[in-house]
Amino acid sequence: GEPTDRLMDLLKQYKAPSTFFLEGRRIHKFPDVVRRIAKDGHEIGDHTWTHAVLTDVSDAQIRDELRRTARAISGITGTEPTLMRPPQGRTDDRVSKVAKEMGMAQVLWTVTAKDYETDDSALIIKRVLDGASRDGIILLHPLHKGTVPAMPSILRALSKQGYTFVTVSQLLAPAKAEPGKIYR
Repeated sequence: GEPTDRLMDLLKQYKAPSTFFLEGRRIHKFPDVVRRIAKDGHEIGDHTWTHAVLTDVSDAQIRDELRRTARAISGITGTEPTLMRPPQGRTDDRVSKVAKEMGMAQVLWTVTAKDYETDDSALIIKRVLDGASRDGIILLHPLHKGTVPAMPSILRALSKQGYTFVTVSQLLAPAKAEPGKIYR
């Protein structure tokens, strides 16, 4: 978890608690990374087991994708996730219904750097800073090559502009994330 460790150090330095949506099948390979994310005060959400597009699968598979990941997360951190992010942001009434049954709110985003299609850190920085706004949720993927190198500039610039960094639950407080509801 080298890029993740670097990222965790940066988030600590800039007092930037974040929400990490984890893919279940990766979790058991990096339990120490998951433990550090939790220990450092970040929030952990459910990003399904196999990154399945939930609108394309059965109710039973939606449930399985989310439940297996929730169990893996709580097995390591002791805490059940209350937030999930549907892969590709694809959701519908069926996905919402299952999420609600499972006690999870759905979290989308206001800004994406599309860092999954470019390793150009300068471009990632530009996209985030151009899109940032009050109460925004910024989507980034630390496993893509250009992302962690972009983080110091992003965190520095947003701090300078007066932004406070918060987890999704802190963003919604004092209200609690409502199961099944979509937040963006």
